[in-house]
Amino acid sequence: MMKNLEVVNRAIKLLGMTFKYSSICARRLNAWAQDGTIKSPYKNIEIPNCTLYEYVWQNLEKWPERTASVCALTGRGYTYEQAFKLSNTFAASLTHSRLNAWAQDGTIKSPYKNIEIPNCTLYEYVWQNLDKWPERTASVCALTGRGYTYEQAFKLSNTFAASLRNKFKLRDGDTVAVMLPNIPDFPLVALGILEAGGVISTINPIYTPHEIQRQLILSEAKAVVTICETANKVKEAIKLAKLNIPIIAVKTNGESVPQGIVSFHELTEDMHVDKSCLKEVRRSIDDICFLPYSSGTTGLPKGVELSSKNLIANCEQINEPFIKCHSDTTGTHQDAVMTVLPLFHIYGASVLMFHKMSQGIKLVTMPKFQPETFFDALEKYKTNILFAAPPLVIMMATHPAGSPEKFQYLETIVNGAAPLSETDAERFFTKSKRKLDFRQGYGLTETSPVVTLTPRGMDNYGCVGYPIPNTNLKIVNNEMKTLGANEKGELLVKGPQVMRGYKDNAAADKETFTEDGWFRTGDLAIADHMGIITISDRLKELIKEKGFQVPPAELEAVLREHPDVNEAAVIGVPHPTKGESPKAFIVLKSNANTSAKEISEFVEKKVAPYKRIDEITFIDSIPKSSAGKILRRELKDKFC
Repeated sequence: MMKNLEVVNRAIKLLGMTFKYSSICARRLNAWAQDGTIKSPYKNIEIPNCTLYEYVWQNLEKWPERTASVCALTGRGYTYEQAFKLSNTFAASLTHSRLNAWAQDGTIKSPYKNIEIPNCTLYEYVWQNLDKWPERTASVCALTGRGYTYEQAFKLSNTFAASLRNKFKLRDGDTVAVMLPNIPDFPLVALGILEAGGVISTINPIYTPHEIQRQLILSEAKAVVTICETANKVKEAIKLAKLNIPIIAVKTNGESVPQGIVSFHELTEDMHVDKSCLKEVRRSIDDICFLPYSSGTTGLPKGVELSSKNLIANCEQINEPFIKCHSDTTGTHQDAVMTVLPLFHIYGASVLMFHKMSQGIKLVTMPKFQPETFFDALEKYKTNILFAAPPLVIMMATHPAGSPEKFQYLETIVNGAAPLSETDAERFFTKSKRKLDFRQGYGLTETSPVVTLTPRGMDNYGCVGYPIPNTNLKIVNNEMKTLGANEKGELLVKGPQVMRGYKDNAAADKETFTEDGWFRTGDLAIADHMGIITISDRLKELIKEKGFQVPPAELEAVLREHPDVNEAAVIGVPHPTKGESPKAFIVLKSNANTSAKEISEFVEKKVAPYKRIDEITFIDSIPKSSAGKILRRELKDKFC
């Protein structure tokens, strides 16, 4: 007790001395200068070289949860973090209303500032800021909670890379096939392959042995990484391909690794592996590092050669402040992204895995999609960003397990892979009982993938926004003549994210690139008077009725507006007098009681006569690709 009193007395004396010293100093100050001016007696300040906006927010990370402003009467107010995000969105809405992307030559140029592409490999790019967030979660399984911190992921992938070089003799430019579901180990496998100097070629885990063997041959894979459950299927594929390559299996539930197959975990935990071999790796920004295969909806799958430069450029492009969909990782904040889109697809691999890991964001992985588990994980892991395809957004808006409580942490939803109608977006807002930051983007495997993305604050949910930085677009007719505003034609792209070409397929390259280097997307688009892009449909999927072009996606959006329709797909079928006519396949909502005639009459009221649907078939489910695109060819093969 006495000791405490002594401490208090000393503190009081020290405080008194401070006040006394301050008063003495104040009496000694004299502001008069010899020339008769009165100059400040205080030390000169350094003026920060920044805007007022930057100055106000420069220390935001120190107090994000503190109250910025509050009303004395109502108690309504904002934290500093809320104030920053809302003012940021308001600024974006003011800015994009003044943007115009049209150039004098009829091309559509990005209205955003060009980016500089860092001169490094994709591996170096992803890990460049590791020291800022080593203890943050890199990936975690939504079902089991199993996962890795960024530091753990780096160390384990590093050991895996050394094992690939030493034990499997992987050399620069060799391809490793990766056939994995969305598990927290996926990034470790991918980044380990890159560090070892290899090329990643992803395979859909639901593929048959026949489909797998084809990609193994085309990609010239030197090894395959999969999970124990699909190891035997891979064995069969290797046998069909008449190859002799090793299989590495990731254990997800503590199961034993099948005989003759190498354990991924044993490779990553080998503390005695010689890592000096990694110094031999010589890879540059222009080398191919990722070899996905296109979906095959317009032909046989083709290997898309993407370099580090392609993928890094796309990562930097979507960091543009007006279109970025994430917040910076700091000492007090880390975004969480629901990784439900497959990581074996370019959308998941590039936008979710490579880009989000370069930003220190948490990946919440789902190995198998189940609606109830998905909704629970959104809430449990406080997921604030969701990248989706139309079927997922539609399911969230209609599934009984979806609720405002499950969506409470969601801030941003980005739709891609296929167009989503404004009606579907509004339906989700109604379900969530609030308006979120809803974006829509457009891209392809061949463009790494992002080409366009709507900026924050844009309420036009039917469009896909402006071209991203360093990207030029052009819309042309069948004769390849450049079209103007509000004219529909094929969309062409130029930019650093466009692939080098298709692997060993010069004929496909010639069909895909124009003589002056424009990439032909095969998609129909319209640009309005500001250069904002709306995707209409696939050029090869258009229904041609009596010379008129009917976009299936347009009719599908109308069909989904019917209260009893859950999902819809439309294809063109031969017709004796019209050439082709639209045929619809519909999945009804549970307990719905409606007829084909009622739905047909519903559509008639909303479309031109040549777009009317002549035939409707009710089915249990719509076949889709892993990216969520409707597989119209399967419907044609099965029902027509």
